[in-house]
Amino acid sequence: MDRKDLMELFNKWPRIGTLSTANKEGDVNVAVFGSPRMVDENTVVMGIGENRSFRNLQRNPKAVFIVMEPGQTMMEWSGARVYLEAVDMETSGEFCNQIKGSIAKAAGQQAADVIHAAIRFKIKEVRPIVDVA
Repeated sequence: MDRKDLMELFNKWPRIGTLSTANKEGDVNVAVFGSPRMVDENTVVMGIGENRSFRNLQRNPKAVFIVMEPGQTMMEWSGARVYLEAVDMETSGEFCNQIKGSIAKAAGQQAADVIHAAIRFKIKEVRPIVDVA
């Protein structure tokens, strides 16, 4: 999947995906998120609460976001595994306020009130959702 197609799938609304993170000891966490958005072909931004995923990213900036769309059969599902590295985490300021504002518009003020930080990720690698090779 090229990055333009990925961006179209990634930014569809409504949609959810999963974010996988690990702490420094390698303990893995996976959580459902609706807020991540690709803002260009190399960058993902998202809002996050003060939770296990956030704590893991503070210690280990690497993560994987899986986004998918169902097809008629499993082999017809579209999607991608997007390998990320956090490059910026803000708990206040303009970037954080922008993320909270976009979440309030999309999911309501109650969802925005849960946001503790805004995170900017660099996309490191993109792999298909189903990789049989």
